[in-house]
Amino acid sequence: MIYLDYNATAPTDPRVIEAMRTYFAELYANPSSIHTPGQKAKQAVEHSREVLANFLNARPEEVYFTSGGTEADNLAIKGLAFAQDKRKKIIYSSIEHHAVMNTCKYMSKFGYEIISVPVDRYGVVDLNFIEEKTDEDTLIISVMHANNEVGTIQPIREIAQIAHKYGAVFHTDAVQTVGKIDIDIMELEVDMLSLSGHKFYGPKGVGALIVKKGIKFDALLHGGHHERNHRAGTENVPGIVGLAKACELAQAEIPDEEKRLKELRDRLWQGLNSQISEIQLNGHPEKRLANTLNFSVKYVEGESLILSLNAESICASTGSACSSGSLEPSHVLLAMGIPAEIAHGSLRFSLGRWTKPEEIEKVIDVLPGIVEKLRQMSPLYKK
Repeated sequence: MIYLDYNATAPTDPRVIEAMRTYFAELYANPSSIHTPGQKAKQAVEHSREVLANFLNARPEEVYFTSGGTEADNLAIKGLAFAQDKRKKIIYSSIEHHAVMNTCKYMSKFGYEIISVPVDRYGVVDLNFIEEKTDEDTLIISVMHANNEVGTIQPIREIAQIAHKYGAVFHTDAVQTVGKIDIDIMELEVDMLSLSGHKFYGPKGVGALIVKKGIKFDALLHGGHHERNHRAGTENVPGIVGLAKACELAQAEIPDEEKRLKELRDRLWQGLNSQISEIQLNGHPEKRLANTLNFSVKYVEGESLILSLNAESICASTGSACSSGSLEPSHVLLAMGIPAEIAHGSLRFSLGRWTKPEEIEKVIDVLPGIVEKLRQMSPLYKK
């Protein structure tokens, strides 16, 4: 099997699994217990908090562990809103993950004005629009660090500066960038940041929300005192330890891995673009994740491409894994101005730690024939 769907989820690194193993079988106690095994579990959680904070240049007390990116996004937006009743405007980009987009839309039920920021043909947000719409009534601006479908990286520092000019909070969904590129929260001037372990070789079911000290937000889950009264529920100790180990591995490997993946990604595009007619690259040509390649194939349905590739033991996607059951074209591509009929033919390859050059060559060898076969069956294709 050739797995090229790392943006949906990455396989857990064996070194991460090994780090977690002890906290399943030996140090399995509840970290809230005051006996010795419990305190050892608590020490593991707090050490992991320090590792994650160091990884992002944050403070340990600014790290709140969650079940993943979706919970972190919800906690950031709802938690901030429910902690105050003065500011009533929420701004987010039109290409956000549904975890942010649907949370923002939900808040309109509570009287919040919801504003969606347009993007250009590369998927970059309109900074002038954000400046025009932001004022003293703005509670939060939420713009993802990099898009999960096309990989475009946003100018989040500039957005943060606009937010801060009006006293608003800036949140970024960094689920696709943490562990893939260097991130310094202080340098980027981010107030709240969401991340998820399984996107960078950690386990599923664990993530975190980083919240700048001094920002007040309410809990979504009520119960015990966990996570400094902001996230009730017994801590997922093995998951948290695995998340920290994934951070340690990424910190050591990001520079070389980013270079390697970019070379593989560019080779993949070069090989396909030279053999398949009428395809177009989606996303920014330069300012995008090194591992992500999204393009549209005219006169072909994306789902047919995925199924045909799967028959060749090649795993890819048409966009977000959270939208894979939808027959609607990608909201990201539509927001970028790509016509629906072309957006329906989109394909995303996302590479990762175990992607090999020979796997890229296999895709280059197989996909042109698949496209030609599917086009011959399409009534829209002019033969």
